[in-house]
Amino acid sequence: MGKMDEMIVVVPRKHVFHNESLVFQGVTSERENIATIMNRINRHFSEMRRGDAEENDSYKQPIPYVVIRRQDDIFLYERLSGAGEARLHNKLSLGFGGHMNTIMSSSFQEMLEANTDRELHEELQFDKDKQKKTKAIGLINDDEEEVGRVHIGILSVLELADDAAVEVKEVNQMTGRWVPISDLKKEEIYERLESWSKFVVNILIKK
Repeated sequence: MGKMDEMIVVVPRKHVFHNESLVFQGVTSERENIATIMNRINRHFSEMRRGDAEENDSYKQPIPYVVIRRQDDIFLYERLSGAGEARLHNKLSLGFGGHMNTIMSSSFQEMLEANTDRELHEELQFDKDKQKKTKAIGLINDDEEEVGRVHIGILSVLELADDAAVEVKEVNQMTGRWVPISDLKKEEIYERLESWSKFVVNILIKK
């Protein structure tokens, strides 16, 4: 089965944003907005063939987007030409995650946690004992770009112990390195970031 035949989690846009009354551009970190939208996603999610979902902007695909932090450093990575999403090749990114698959659970939160854990450990090698905490900090929406129009990001930060090491598993698809948060605004990094990561930088620097 090709990746575009994979069945993934989707939610009608009209339900996610309550007929556009809850829509936003960029990142929302307002707790009430996050809770309302997440509740609507939990109530209305279903499955769709990925290839169909990618071309249908009346649906949003929820994507866990996890930023990995170690003290004042962030793990930054670059998608190489061997990576799956051609539209993001050679872009820099701060978030790890991917499309969600349903599991035997009626809870969207349990499904989110299972998919997030799977994605992280498919792409990266790090000691689970070095995980300190994961904190949800917002939702990401970008209706101004082709990729963003069909996705909604569920943004969280995974904090690792000070001595934690992280390695990329599929070295033909990406490279990664630690960078100080303060360096993320430097032109040589910021201008190469994909749009979601630019939104995240603005939140991290503000904090």
